[in-house]
Amino acid sequence: MSPQIRLATPADLEFLVAANRAMAHETEHRELDEATVRAGVAAVLARRELGVYWIAEQGGEPAACLLVTTEWSDWRNGLFWWVQSVYVEPEARRRGVFSALYRQVRDAALADPGVCGLRLYVERDNQRAQATYRRLGMAETAYRLMEEEFHR
Repeated sequence: MSPQIRLATPADLEFLVAANRAMAHETEHRELDEATVRAGVAAVLARRELGVYWIAEQGGEPAACLLVTTEWSDWRNGLFWWVQSVYVEPEARRRGVFSALYRQVRDAALADPGVCGLRLYVERDNQRAQATYRRLGMAETAYRLMEEEFHR
């Protein structure tokens, strides 16, 4: 059965919080503060200009999610959609759930003339995820991600 893809609603808060925390634990061995993640997810759900969560459901239950945020490109006069906070429940992995979710987001981006592309960042050592993204048509760029994180 093909997953059903939809935009997240406030009713998805608990799933999204759990998914974000599980993803950080699995990929970076980080334990995210639940209250901080809850506030961050709730902010996105309340303020669409921050981003949009997409949900893939199987059997009426959330099985995967991702967050789309935007970045303006003056070089392209368009928006990049950044795919982030990707998580697929373990029992839904390797069953095409993420591929269906990604394709739906890609189709939505292609339908919007203001979107110039999709981007994401992936852990350097996460070969499995990188292979998945390549199969879906993404390619590694020449850029390295750098940041200065403010701990407040």
